[in-house]
Amino acid sequence: MTATTWTLVAAVCAAAAVVAAAPPRVRAVRRAGASRWGLAVVALPVVVLVGGASPRLVALACVAAVVTPVARRLWQARARRLAAAVTAGRVLETCEALAAELSAGRPPAVALDRAALDWPALATVAEAHRVGADVPVAWRNLATVPGAADLRVVAAAWQVSSRTGEGLADTLERVAVGLRDAQATARVVRGELSSARATARLVAVLPLLALAMGNGAGGDPWGFLLGHPVGLGCLVLGLALMLAGLAWIEALAREVDR
Repeated sequence: MTATTWTLVAAVCAAAAVVAAAPPRVRAVRRAGASRWGLAVVALPVVVLVGGASPRLVALACVAAVVTPVARRLWQARARRLAAAVTAGRVLETCEALAAELSAGRPPAVALDRAALDWPALATVAEAHRVGADVPVAWRNLATVPGAADLRVVAAAWQVSSRTGEGLADTLERVAVGLRDAQATARVVRGELSSARATARLVAVLPLLALAMGNGAGGDPWGFLLGHPVGLGCLVLGLALMLAGLAWIEALAREVDR
């Protein structure tokens, strides 16, 4: 491949990297200037190309510039999923703690203040109760945090108790029992999904093992993939299918989690 072709490939890969790195909600803002991450990704193939590296290294840099943002997104999705699971556990602990405090005869304000010490996110709910604001609305606002959607049930229980006079401690205890059962079911589902995720990651890593075996057998698979147009096409197609498969598994898992 000529130097002009390599330059074109680098430019296309860099543009694709910028588009992939930008989340939809901030793409309009990033049109005025790329983020530091986007600039770093774009700079990778450009610096390698300007530095007069070999075509094989330039091709590898272009592939890395495209793959890195997608892999980063998948990693961030995993981090968000784990954070949501931790938050869901906090919700259950909060319900159980509030029910225990109220059953012991403590007023709601004290119970909320103590719960806020363990989970600072509850400070807004405690403050709403302290100033006489709408506490169910504060619960619902907090329920928008990923993993805290069950707080809408707490908000409904709080609202029903305040309107009907039913004991809040008993209501929250029933809510806690329901959440405990729901989260036990969710853990079983996550356990089943983890095997599918592990299988997908194993399948994604297997091509690297095949390339290593090819090198060990005296072949030059990397030379073909990075130094020949057909090899480059196979590499790009293989990476695209691998990332699409991982993204598909994650999308199916998110639908099941819902």
